[in-house]
Amino acid sequence: MLRSMVKNGLGAVKDAHRDYFDTGVRSSFADSLDADQALRAGREQENRWDYVLGHVPSRKLVGVEPHSAESSEVSTVIRKREAALVQLRQHLRDGVSVSTWLWVASGRVHLLPLEEATRRLDQNGIKFVGRRVMAKHLP
Repeated sequence: MLRSMVKNGLGAVKDAHRDYFDTGVRSSFADSLDADQALRAGREQENRWDYVLGHVPSRKLVGVEPHSAESSEVSTVIRKREAALVQLRQHLRDGVSVSTWLWVASGRVHLLPLEEATRRLDQNGIKFVGRRVMAKHLP
């Protein structure tokens, strides 16, 4: 069902979100899925993760969530990942999963206390990357 929504490279990433990817990593993605849009039908009120991308060098899936980076949003981003795990389960082949979950700031960063936010994100398998996804953040 989602296969038809997968686009080459960063094709499924909204133009406004492409700047969240460092120019040096953009070509390392074979394909992309706007998971928020693809999984919306019947789940309009649920949390949804924004993007799932196929990373060529690692041959792994990477989830990227552009979202406001405020302390009050940590729980929301965690809920989005939890929902995505359930929502994507029926669409991925056995043994395939998103290996890296990245949260990229969609505006100014206001995470206080940063240590507590980072600990909560780490416990939930999410890495906050700041304003741009760079090579060091990828598997």
